[in-house]
Amino acid sequence: MSELFPAYRASWETDQHRELRKYAAEFLLKESTPNQERWAREHQVDREYWNKLGDAGLLGLDLPERFGGAGGDFGYSAVFAEEQALAHDTSSGWAVHSPIAAHYLNTYGNEEQKQRWLPRVISGDAVLAIAMTEPGAGSDLQGIRTTAVRDGSHYVLNGSKTFISNGTHCDLLIIVTKTDPAAGAAGVSLIVAETDESLHGFERGRVLEKIGQHGQDTRELFFSDMRVPVANLLGDNEGLGFTS
Repeated sequence: MSELFPAYRASWETDQHRELRKYAAEFLLKESTPNQERWAREHQVDREYWNKLGDAGLLGLDLPERFGGAGGDFGYSAVFAEEQALAHDTSSGWAVHSPIAAHYLNTYGNEEQKQRWLPRVISGDAVLAIAMTEPGAGSDLQGIRTTAVRDGSHYVLNGSKTFISNGTHCDLLIIVTKTDPAAGAAGVSLIVAETDESLHGFERGRVLEKIGQHGQDTRELFFSDMRVPVANLLGDNEGLGFTS
């Protein structure tokens, strides 16, 4: 229950949602509000904030309990998003990490991928980003130019992305790429890169200025002969990027 709208209750909201609303408001007041001005100047939240979100159970609200999530419905994420707005929290990339990118892994990942990635995502040990937008392709995803060519047990990726939320802190990057450039939409695939020091050919570019959400890290990403295991393909086959 929001302090600004104490009588407000959505038709779908249960007692559990209301308890979460109060818990989320208290968390944001303590951990987010005092840092908003500094985060806006620095164009990113503190990396430790992600672990605080994880420790508080706020990164897996509607993800399965067997991976460390709360096992709730989408209403849990909706409640937290509303409380973020009421707290004027425009810095955190939570909305990309948790209700969007994490569900790509949970819905389209195989069991091995889920076991490998979701516990880290829910704890905050791994920050998620999804790389779609390119300098020449924003809403037209068929126009992307990033390619992934199979070479044995790896894909070799080349291309660039821009305005990628969580681009600074991301440990796991879901990349929209063309595995078959001649096939149009049917040649677009999703490949997950683990952006640790062993990933050669990956570069984080400029932190980008925006009209708003100044505290949310948004930057360019570059791939130059970047090798990612074939085992990191999301979906049973290549070419499922548009159906995912």
